[in-house]
Amino acid sequence: MDKKPVTKTNFMLDTLVRIQAFGSNASEAIDKAFNRINDIEKKMTAKADSSEVVEINKRAGEDFYKVSSDTFFVIKKSLQYSKSSKGKFDITVGPLVKLWGIGTDKARVPALDEIKEALELVDYNQVELKESENSVFLRKPGMSIDLGGIAKGYAADEVVKTLRENGIESGTVDLGGNIFVLGTKPDGKSWKIGLQNPFDTRGSIFATVEVADKTLVTSGPYERYFEENGKQYHHILDTYSGFPVENGLMGVTIISDSSIDADALSTAVFSLGLEDGMKFIEAQKNIDAVFVTIDYGVCTSLGIEKYNFEIIDRQFHIIKK
Repeated sequence: MDKKPVTKTNFMLDTLVRIQAFGSNASEAIDKAFNRINDIEKKMTAKADSSEVVEINKRAGEDFYKVSSDTFFVIKKSLQYSKSSKGKFDITVGPLVKLWGIGTDKARVPALDEIKEALELVDYNQVELKESENSVFLRKPGMSIDLGGIAKGYAADEVVKTLRENGIESGTVDLGGNIFVLGTKPDGKSWKIGLQNPFDTRGSIFATVEVADKTLVTSGPYERYFEENGKQYHHILDTYSGFPVENGLMGVTIISDSSIDADALSTAVFSLGLEDGMKFIEAQKNIDAVFVTIDYGVCTSLGIEKYNFEIIDRQFHIIKK
Protein backbone atom coordinates (compact mmCIF):
# COMPACT_ATOMS: atom_id res chain seq x y z
CA MET A 1 0.00 0.00 0.00
CA ASP A 2 1.25 3.49 -0.83
CA LYS A 3 2.28 5.14 2.41
CA LYS A 4 1.52 8.60 1.00
CA PRO A 5 -2.17 9.42 0.80
CA VAL A 6 -3.97 11.08 -2.07
CA THR A 7 -6.15 13.95 -0.78
CA LYS A 8 -8.77 15.85 -2.75
CA THR A 9 -11.29 18.51 -1.71
CA ASN A 10 -14.50 19.73 -3.28
CA PHE A 11 -17.43 21.95 -2.29
CA MET A 12 -20.57 19.79 -2.24
CA LEU A 13 -23.72 19.38 -0.12
CA ASP A 14 -23.25 22.99 1.04
CA THR A 15 -19.93 22.15 2.69
CA LEU A 16 -16.25 21.50 2.08
CA VAL A 17 -15.69 17.80 1.42
CA ARG A 18 -12.23 16.31 1.92
CA ILE A 19 -11.39 12.72 1.02
CA GLN A 20 -8.04 11.11 1.76
CA ALA A 21 -7.16 7.59 0.60
CA PHE A 22 -4.15 5.28 0.60
CA GLY A 23 -3.46 2.80 -2.20
CA SER A 24 -2.38 2.63 -5.84
CA ASN A 25 -5.95 3.26 -7.00
CA ALA A 26 -6.59 6.16 -4.58
CA SER A 27 -6.94 9.03 -7.07
CA GLU A 28 -9.45 7.22 -9.27
CA ALA A 29 -11.39 5.90 -6.26
CA ILE A 30 -11.73 9.43 -4.81
CA ASP A 31 -13.01 10.77 -8.15
CA LYS A 32 -15.67 8.04 -8.18
CA ALA A 33 -16.60 8.93 -4.59
CA PHE A 34 -17.07 12.61 -5.56
CA ASN A 35 -19.28 11.51 -8.47
CA ARG A 36 -21.38 9.53 -5.99
CA ILE A 37 -21.81 12.58 -3.72
CA ASN A 38 -22.79 14.68 -6.73
CA ASP A 39 -25.40 12.09 -7.67
CA ILE A 40 -26.86 12.10 -4.14
CA GLU A 41 -26.90 15.91 -3.95
CA LYS A 42 -28.73 16.23 -7.29
CA LYS A 43 -31.46 13.92 -6.01
CA MET A 44 -31.82 15.17 -2.43
CA THR A 45 -31.18 18.92 -2.33
CA ALA A 46 -34.16 21.09 -1.39
CA LYS A 47 -32.42 24.22 -2.66
CA ALA A 48 -32.21 23.62 -6.42
CA ASP A 49 -34.88 24.38 -9.03
CA SER A 50 -35.37 20.68 -9.46
CA SER A 51 -34.48 17.50 -7.54
CA GLU A 52 -36.42 14.50 -6.33
CA VAL A 53 -37.05 16.24 -3.01
CA VAL A 54 -38.16 19.45 -4.76
CA GLU A 55 -40.59 17.42 -6.89
CA ILE A 56 -42.04 15.66 -3.82
CA ASN A 57 -42.54 19.06 -2.18
CA LYS A 58 -44.18 20.56 -5.29
CA ARG A 59 -46.82 17.82 -5.19
CA ALA A 60 -47.61 18.18 -1.47
CA GLY A 61 -51.33 17.59 -0.88
CA GLU A 62 -51.79 16.43 -4.47
CA ASP A 63 -49.99 13.24 -5.46
CA PHE A 64 -47.28 10.65 -4.93
CA TYR A 65 -43.92 11.16 -6.62
CA LYS A 66 -41.69 8.24 -7.63
CA VAL A 67 -38.07 8.61 -6.50
CA SER A 68 -34.78 6.71 -6.79
CA SER A 69 -33.94 3.93 -4.35
CA ASP A 70 -31.37 6.35 -2.78
CA THR A 71 -33.92 9.00 -1.90
CA PHE A 72 -36.54 6.47 -0.83
CA PHE A 73 -34.06 4.77 1.51
CA VAL A 74 -33.06 8.08 3.14
CA ILE A 75 -36.68 9.21 3.58
CA LYS A 76 -37.68 5.84 5.05
CA LYS A 77 -34.73 5.93 7.45
CA SER A 78 -35.60 9.54 8.37
CA LEU A 79 -39.13 8.54 9.28
CA GLN A 80 -37.82 5.76 11.55
CA TYR A 81 -35.74 8.33 13.45
CA SER A 82 -38.62 10.82 13.47
CA LYS A 83 -40.74 8.15 15.15
CA SER A 84 -38.13 6.98 17.67
CA SER A 85 -37.25 10.56 18.68
CA LYS A 86 -40.96 11.54 18.88
CA GLY A 87 -40.47 14.15 16.19
CA LYS A 88 -37.41 15.87 17.64
CA PHE A 89 -35.81 14.84 14.35
CA ASP A 90 -38.36 15.51 11.62
CA ILE A 91 -37.68 15.81 7.88
CA THR A 92 -40.93 17.74 7.35
CA VAL A 93 -39.22 20.71 9.05
CA GLY A 94 -38.92 22.36 5.59
CA PRO A 95 -41.51 25.15 6.15
CA LEU A 96 -39.76 26.19 9.40
CA VAL A 97 -36.30 26.07 7.80
CA LYS A 98 -37.51 28.29 4.95
CA LEU A 99 -39.25 30.69 7.33
CA TRP A 100 -36.14 31.32 9.45
CA GLY A 101 -33.78 31.35 6.45
CA ILE A 102 -30.74 30.61 8.64
CA GLY A 103 -27.62 30.28 6.53
CA THR A 104 -29.09 32.52 3.80
CA ASP A 105 -29.11 36.30 3.38
CA LYS A 106 -32.82 36.24 4.31
CA ALA A 107 -32.32 35.09 7.91
CA ARG A 108 -34.76 36.75 10.32
CA VAL A 109 -36.81 36.13 13.46
CA PRO A 110 -40.34 35.34 12.20
CA ALA A 111 -43.53 36.59 13.84
CA LEU A 112 -45.27 34.19 16.23
CA ASP A 113 -48.27 33.72 13.94
CA GLU A 114 -45.91 32.80 11.06
CA ILE A 115 -44.22 30.21 13.26
CA LYS A 116 -47.57 28.78 14.34
CA GLU A 117 -48.65 28.49 10.70
CA ALA A 118 -45.40 26.73 9.71
CA LEU A 119 -45.62 24.32 12.69
CA GLU A 120 -48.99 23.08 11.43
CA LEU A 121 -47.13 21.74 8.37
CA VAL A 122 -44.42 19.97 10.38
CA ASP A 123 -45.57 16.41 11.02
CA TYR A 124 -43.69 13.31 9.89
CA ASN A 125 -46.90 11.28 10.31
CA GLN A 126 -48.24 13.05 7.22
CA VAL A 127 -45.60 11.48 4.96
CA GLU A 128 -46.91 8.46 3.09
CA LEU A 129 -44.65 5.90 1.41
CA LYS A 130 -45.50 3.35 -1.28
CA GLU A 131 -42.75 0.79 -0.89
CA SER A 132 -43.66 -1.16 -4.04
CA GLU A 133 -43.23 1.94 -6.20
CA ASN A 134 -40.56 3.92 -4.29
CA SER A 135 -43.00 6.81 -4.19
CA VAL A 136 -43.58 9.50 -1.57
CA PHE A 137 -46.59 11.69 -0.78
CA LEU A 138 -46.94 14.64 1.60
CA ARG A 139 -50.58 14.70 2.66
CA LYS A 140 -50.95 18.43 3.41
CA PRO A 141 -50.55 21.20 0.82
CA GLY A 142 -47.61 23.44 1.76
CA MET A 143 -45.65 20.68 3.49
CA SER A 144 -42.02 20.23 2.50
CA ILE A 145 -39.26 17.82 3.44
CA ASP A 146 -35.66 18.84 4.03
CA LEU A 147 -33.01 16.12 4.18
CA GLY A 148 -30.30 18.51 5.45
CA GLY A 149 -30.08 16.63 8.77
CA ILE A 150 -29.39 13.22 7.24
CA ALA A 151 -28.24 13.38 3.58
CA LYS A 152 -24.60 14.12 4.48
CA GLY A 153 -24.56 11.00 6.64
CA TYR A 154 -25.90 8.88 3.80
CA ALA A 155 -23.34 10.44 1.43
CA ALA A 156 -20.49 9.62 3.85
CA ASP A 157 -21.61 5.97 4.02
CA GLU A 158 -21.81 5.81 0.23
CA VAL A 159 -18.34 7.39 -0.17
CA VAL A 160 -16.84 4.70 2.10
CA LYS A 161 -18.71 2.00 0.16
CA THR A 162 -17.37 3.41 -3.14
CA LEU A 163 -13.79 3.57 -1.81
CA ARG A 164 -14.02 -0.03 -0.59
CA GLU A 165 -15.43 -1.23 -3.92
CA ASN A 166 -12.41 0.35 -5.57
CA GLY A 167 -9.86 -1.42 -3.41
CA ILE A 168 -9.25 1.24 -0.75
CA GLU A 169 -8.72 -0.18 2.75
CA SER A 170 -7.46 2.93 4.53
CA GLY A 171 -8.59 6.54 4.34
CA THR A 172 -10.61 9.39 5.85
CA VAL A 173 -13.73 11.17 4.70
CA ASP A 174 -14.78 14.59 6.01
CA LEU A 175 -18.07 16.05 4.85
CA GLY A 176 -17.99 19.33 6.76
CA GLY A 177 -17.77 17.73 10.18
CA ASN A 178 -19.25 14.35 9.25
CA ILE A 179 -16.11 12.26 9.65
CA PHE A 180 -15.73 8.64 8.56
CA VAL A 181 -12.45 6.76 9.01
CA LEU A 182 -12.02 3.76 6.75
CA GLY A 183 -10.10 0.87 8.34
CA THR A 184 -6.99 1.73 10.32
CA LYS A 185 -4.04 3.91 9.36
CA PRO A 186 -1.64 2.13 6.93
CA ASP A 187 0.57 1.21 9.92
CA GLY A 188 -2.33 -0.65 11.54
CA LYS A 189 -2.94 1.91 14.30
CA SER A 190 -6.28 3.57 15.01
CA TRP A 191 -6.96 7.07 13.75
CA LYS A 192 -6.78 9.85 16.35
CA ILE A 193 -9.67 12.20 15.66
CA GLY A 194 -10.28 15.57 17.28
CA LEU A 195 -13.76 16.50 18.52
CA GLN A 196 -14.99 19.92 17.44
CA ASN A 197 -14.83 22.65 20.10
CA PRO A 198 -18.39 24.06 19.85
CA PHE A 199 -17.28 27.43 21.26
CA ASP A 200 -14.70 28.00 18.52
CA THR A 201 -14.39 27.99 14.74
CA ARG A 202 -14.55 24.73 12.78
CA GLY A 203 -11.32 22.79 13.07
CA SER A 204 -10.51 23.72 16.68
CA ILE A 205 -10.80 20.73 19.00
CA PHE A 206 -11.33 20.13 22.72
CA ALA A 207 -10.85 16.34 22.95
CA THR A 208 -9.60 13.33 21.00
CA VAL A 209 -10.73 9.76 20.41
CA GLU A 210 -8.99 6.81 18.75
CA VAL A 211 -11.15 4.97 16.23
CA ALA A 212 -11.02 2.56 13.29
CA ASP A 213 -13.84 1.94 10.80
CA LYS A 214 -16.12 4.41 12.60
CA THR A 215 -17.99 7.59 11.85
CA LEU A 216 -18.20 10.71 14.03
CA VAL A 217 -20.87 13.34 13.51
CA THR A 218 -21.15 16.52 15.55
CA SER A 219 -24.18 18.82 15.81
CA GLY A 220 -24.24 22.18 17.49
CA PRO A 221 -25.43 25.77 17.20
CA TYR A 222 -21.96 26.99 16.14
CA GLU A 223 -22.47 25.61 12.60
CA ARG A 224 -24.99 28.13 11.24
CA TYR A 225 -26.57 31.07 13.04
CA PHE A 226 -27.37 34.76 12.80
CA GLU A 227 -27.72 37.59 15.30
CA GLU A 228 -30.62 39.96 15.81
CA ASN A 229 -30.86 42.54 18.59
CA GLY A 230 -27.82 41.01 20.32
CA LYS A 231 -29.26 37.47 20.44
CA GLN A 232 -27.94 34.51 18.47
CA TYR A 233 -30.36 32.23 16.64
CA HIS A 234 -28.97 28.91 15.37
CA HIS A 235 -30.17 26.43 12.73
CA ILE A 236 -31.27 23.47 14.90
CA LEU A 237 -34.97 24.19 15.16
CA ASP A 238 -37.28 22.76 17.81
CA THR A 239 -40.16 21.10 15.98
CA TYR A 240 -42.37 21.68 19.03
CA SER A 241 -41.78 25.41 19.66
CA GLY A 242 -40.68 26.47 16.17
CA PHE A 243 -37.68 28.32 17.66
CA PRO A 244 -34.01 27.29 17.78
CA VAL A 245 -33.42 24.63 20.46
CA GLU A 246 -32.36 26.05 23.85
CA ASN A 247 -31.60 23.35 26.39
CA GLY A 248 -28.17 24.02 27.85
CA LEU A 249 -26.25 22.03 25.23
CA MET A 250 -23.55 23.39 22.92
CA GLY A 251 -22.67 20.23 21.01
CA VAL A 252 -23.23 16.51 20.62
CA THR A 253 -20.84 14.10 18.89
CA ILE A 254 -22.12 10.66 17.91
CA ILE A 255 -19.74 7.75 17.25
CA SER A 256 -21.18 4.81 15.32
CA ASP A 257 -20.68 2.36 12.43
CA SER A 258 -23.14 4.14 10.15
CA SER A 259 -22.98 7.83 9.27
CA ILE A 260 -26.65 8.08 8.28
CA ASP A 261 -27.53 6.92 11.81
CA ALA A 262 -25.00 9.25 13.42
CA ASP A 263 -26.22 12.23 11.37
CA ALA A 264 -29.89 11.81 12.30
CA LEU A 265 -29.03 10.96 15.92
CA SER A 266 -26.79 14.00 16.40
CA THR A 267 -29.72 16.30 15.56
CA ALA A 268 -32.30 14.25 17.48
CA VAL A 269 -30.14 13.89 20.59
CA PHE A 270 -29.09 17.55 20.59
CA SER A 271 -32.78 18.49 20.43
CA LEU A 272 -33.69 16.07 23.24
CA GLY A 273 -31.19 17.68 25.64
CA LEU A 274 -28.64 16.10 27.97
CA GLU A 275 -30.81 13.90 30.18
CA ASP A 276 -33.28 12.58 27.59
CA GLY A 277 -30.59 12.51 24.90
CA MET A 278 -28.33 10.34 27.05
CA LYS A 279 -31.18 7.92 27.81
CA PHE A 280 -31.91 7.72 24.09
CA ILE A 281 -28.25 6.93 23.26
CA GLU A 282 -27.88 4.33 26.02
CA ALA A 283 -30.89 2.51 24.54
CA GLN A 284 -29.14 2.18 21.13
CA LYS A 285 -26.70 -0.61 20.29
CA ASN A 286 -23.08 0.16 19.33
CA ILE A 287 -23.62 3.92 19.45
CA ASP A 288 -21.80 6.33 21.74
CA ALA A 289 -22.01 10.05 22.37
CA VAL A 290 -20.14 13.00 23.86
CA PHE A 291 -22.28 15.91 25.10
CA VAL A 292 -20.93 19.43 25.71
CA THR A 293 -22.94 21.89 27.83
CA ILE A 294 -22.97 25.70 27.61
CA ASP A 295 -20.70 25.91 30.69
CA TYR A 296 -17.94 23.69 29.18
CA GLY A 297 -19.19 20.53 30.91
CA VAL A 298 -18.58 17.21 29.13
CA CYS A 299 -20.75 14.14 29.61
CA THR A 300 -20.09 10.84 27.82
CA SER A 301 -22.01 7.63 27.24
CA LEU A 302 -20.81 4.47 28.98
CA GLY A 303 -18.99 2.98 25.98
CA ILE A 304 -16.77 5.96 25.22
CA GLU A 305 -13.83 4.64 27.27
CA LYS A 306 -12.94 2.08 24.59
CA TYR A 307 -11.97 4.95 22.28
CA ASN A 308 -9.33 6.39 24.67
CA PHE A 309 -11.36 9.58 25.00
CA GLU A 310 -9.15 12.42 26.23
CA ILE A 311 -9.93 16.08 26.94
CA ILE A 312 -7.04 18.25 25.68
CA ASP A 313 -8.50 21.71 26.36
CA ARG A 314 -8.49 22.56 30.07
CA GLN A 315 -11.50 24.86 29.84
CA PHE A 316 -13.60 21.68 29.58
CA HIS A 317 -14.43 19.42 32.51
CA ILE A 318 -16.18 16.07 32.94
CA ILE A 319 -19.60 16.18 34.57
CA LYS A 320 -21.32 13.09 35.97
CA LYS A 321 -24.67 11.98 34.58
